[in-house]
Amino acid sequence: MKLGIVGLPNVGKSTLFNSLTKAGALAANYPFATIDPNVGVVPVPDKRLDELTKMYDSAKTTPAVIEFVDIAGLVKGASKGEGLGNQFLANIRETDAIVHVVRCFEDGNIVHVDGSIDPIRDIETINLELIFADMEVLDRRLAKQKKAAFNNKDIAKEVAMLERLHSFLEEGKLAKNFELKDDDEEAIFKELNLLTAKPVIFAANVSDQDLANDGADNEYVAKVREYAEKENCGVFVICAEIEAEISELDDDEKALFLEDLGIQSSGLDKLISASYSLLGLISYLTAGPTESRAWTITKGTKAPQAAGKIHSDFERGFIKAEVVSYDDLMNCGSIAGAKEKGLVRMEGKEYVVQDGDVVLFRFNV
Repeated sequence: MKLGIVGLPNVGKSTLFNSLTKAGALAANYPFATIDPNVGVVPVPDKRLDELTKMYDSAKTTPAVIEFVDIAGLVKGASKGEGLGNQFLANIRETDAIVHVVRCFEDGNIVHVDGSIDPIRDIETINLELIFADMEVLDRRLAKQKKAAFNNKDIAKEVAMLERLHSFLEEGKLAKNFELKDDDEEAIFKELNLLTAKPVIFAANVSDQDLANDGADNEYVAKVREYAEKENCGVFVICAEIEAEISELDDDEKALFLEDLGIQSSGLDKLISASYSLLGLISYLTAGPTESRAWTITKGTKAPQAAGKIHSDFERGFIKAEVVSYDDLMNCGSIAGAKEKGLVRMEGKEYVVQDGDVVLFRFNV
């Protein structure tokens, strides 16, 4: 999974990125401190893997990972080259979802690029730049396809769809809300890889005082939550400064620190939970003496396709999947114990893999 972190300058975006990835991206109190897109790969915390590693005495533990791309602060006119321009927008096109950091705190020492705190205005500023960038993509595609549309009904149909979509974006609407008429339109739409078609998770950045109650008394957070619900987006509350402090601690110290603050989960945990939920992702597990590992798949994935995540040969030569739920395995204390109780099942090609399934694939190529 690859997430692009965006936001206006000085909203806490790079501070959050630093704390999530410990990648040391430059964070400074002026616009464009992030000159190049910074990339950090973060393991997805999963206590189930630790337990499987102990049970199987695995030589290696491999968690699922999330790749974060920190995009430089966008400003009005970014799509036209303002600030550091639309060179950064291209980096977002390769991501699965956008994490949009929104400032929901007052601090006279940290300047806001527009002079005041207004999260909905900030969201709409970024949205507009993404819409403009998408319209440029459509303009280029239309210029090319219109020439070929005279003698080709399929291309003429595509042009009609692109023009409809262009008009939709011109009204300030996001591509993800565009209605597609058939499978052909859906295929074209996916190929366009539009920025405003991507799922969005809002990270409402609050002061440390607002973190303990999850921003319940923060009027800015309330506005972001209302907007997110209306637009079917994810949202979670973080304090980037606290995250920066947490990132310097080991696991035991981190747990104590969170407990002292009255917080259940770190920002990274919240973001992972929001990402998996929004993108419809789950993890299945494999375990053995060599390695215990988590694999990320989409909900509804059948066994052969889940096997293909490990290697294409597994999918091509799929025979059966030996499956036991993680909870059943732990309750029985061993795979042998689970088999004795009849909790290990042999599943075929139509089996839909569930979150927490511990799977051994049988295949032949």
